[in-house]
Amino acid sequence: MSIIDKAIAAITPLESDEARAKARAKAEKVAQPGDWLSQILTHHQKIEAQFAAVKATNDPASRRAEQQRLGLLLTAHSLAEEAAVYPALAADNQVGHAELAYQEQSAAKMEMGLLERVDPMSQDYIDKLEHIEGAVAHHIYSEEGTWFTKLAESASPEDLALVTARYSEEFARYMGNHP
Repeated sequence: MSIIDKAIAAITPLESDEARAKARAKAEKVAQPGDWLSQILTHHQKIEAQFAAVKATNDPASRRAEQQRLGLLLTAHSLAEEAAVYPALAADNQVGHAELAYQEQSAAKMEMGLLERVDPMSQDYIDKLEHIEGAVAHHIYSEEGTWFTKLAESASPEDLALVTARYSEEFARYMGNHP
């Protein structure tokens, strides 16, 4: 993690576990079985578990394999959101949120690419991974706590059905036969 990253992290601490749990509970209350939001919540939980899986490894080959799984999941999830959900946010008068979400996901993809250049068993690797994890956790918090719940409550049923179909299609397209 760069000195700038460390400084930013120090002055903008992550949300508390309690705040993240409240945001998730709010989103779970709004989500409907099988809809785009319930799918996203499931994917958020898988992403969180995959960060833990990367950190739980104890050899370079296993760490790289888990990192590749994390990268695949993050990319499939982000591309599906970018194709389906963020345009819906923009249509719902949340253009700023949609633009910020795109930027945050682009930054995470770049950081994941940079992570590939770091010795997987080094402290620098763990620091960078935790920095990415923190940025993703903040992104998830914003989506679950306000952006997506507002969209789910205000968009028309037809628009929400379109978001569900498009999100499902895009996620499946990228994931292919991967678990």
